[in-house]
Amino acid sequence: MTRPKPGSLVMVDIPGPVLDADTAAHLRRHGIRAVCLFGKNVQDAGQLRQLCEDLREVMGEEALIALDHEGGAILRPTFWPFAPSAMCLGAADNAALTEDVNAALARQLRSVGVNWNFAPVLDVNVNPANPVIGERAYGADVDRVTRHGTAALLGHTRERVAGCVKHFPGHGDTYLDSHHALPRVSKSRAELDAVEFVPFRACLPLAPGVMTAHIVYDALDPVHPATLSRAVLTDLLRREWGYTGVTVTDSMGMQAIDANYGRGEAAVLALRAGADLVMALGRREAQDATLAAIADALDGELDAREVEASLARLHALAAAFPAEADPALDPQADAPLLAHAWTCGLTTIGQPQPPAPGSRVLLASQRRVARENVSEASVDAATLARELGAVYDVTLHAYDDPADLDWQALRASGLPLILATTTRHRQPALVGARPDLHLALYNPYAAVDVKAPAVLTYGFRPEARAALVAWLRGEVGAPGRLPFLA
Repeated sequence: MTRPKPGSLVMVDIPGPVLDADTAAHLRRHGIRAVCLFGKNVQDAGQLRQLCEDLREVMGEEALIALDHEGGAILRPTFWPFAPSAMCLGAADNAALTEDVNAALARQLRSVGVNWNFAPVLDVNVNPANPVIGERAYGADVDRVTRHGTAALLGHTRERVAGCVKHFPGHGDTYLDSHHALPRVSKSRAELDAVEFVPFRACLPLAPGVMTAHIVYDALDPVHPATLSRAVLTDLLRREWGYTGVTVTDSMGMQAIDANYGRGEAAVLALRAGADLVMALGRREAQDATLAAIADALDGELDAREVEASLARLHALAAAFPAEADPALDPQADAPLLAHAWTCGLTTIGQPQPPAPGSRVLLASQRRVARENVSEASVDAATLARELGAVYDVTLHAYDDPADLDWQALRASGLPLILATTTRHRQPALVGARPDLHLALYNPYAAVDVKAPAVLTYGFRPEARAALVAWLRGEVGAPGRLPFLA
């Protein structure tokens, strides 16, 4: 076997919306054939299509161009209709709808030439305090996650875009976010078999790719996180479960890895563990360190037969899902489907009775919620007040910190008091709050904290807010069922 270039085992990100000459040379020099795109790379559909075309020209026919395009808060392009979050679809609990929504997500990507979507999330969100998964999961029970994960993969394959299940072997029962720290799960193997592993085992035959989790699972390997563990990636995934698709690491720039290992060291450990593709994101120095370490390891530390098998799997993935744009596809045509899907997920708790249309109300909402890690910025208070103004005469109380809310003063207005929660994380200051109506527009577990009748949208996107306004007007019901125990 001819010694491969180190870049053939690496996925990188690029600086901006245009493939500049220096970056193109970097990709060519190292033989890099996989790129992950982010918001910094996205401006409009025409620009994104041109970028993908330029990347394919540089990386060749085996190019893998990926995006985190889950739905809900995890969508980088803002110019296509927004698909609902996984938990919204879990609340609707219609597998055919989930398949259709994921087919629409795939059509969006294929229209510009992206051929790999890092979705669906197969984490079973059994921990309500989970700081990173939440509404990205289909729910808290294995059957629901398995059913909808299967449907999501079928939708992607139907539209010729590769799916990628994550975060293997499960990120649903953690108190830490692996973007910031190294989580540990201390469940027994029997407990993992009964919950975390179930959706992955069921969906692997349909999954072109698997993304690893930067989490230590004591029952499998008490020393190494799954991304760096041969016990997890080779012994369990390949040998015990017989998986033949591509394994890709989560970003090696996340603090779970970056704060505990050197970039080059971690990359080689991941490949030795059984990963096919190392996601070396971030500054050029980090990419270079990764590539240099892999180059050295290819001269002896890495098993040549395993490297050859990894390259064959990557080749097969690119051949099955070529990065070819289809400009005949019109993502706007799916707008009615996606709007309908958001409405199907609307869920109520405590039999809420909205104020009569046309009445005066007091709305309390956080002034502004910035983007954070994987999630995009939420709706700001002024926008929400303006949209609810189509139903009510709204007085807005915009706050910066929920701890500063004076509930007695708010109630003294005598107006029906509506609280909108729009943040990714649950807020301890709102535990026990008692507005007249709670609009849970992001983290659905906020409805457990606020002691009031609630309507849950599982997301803050314009389609979610339109569905909410229609419910407030009495034009639609809330057919969703809570996909976790409140």
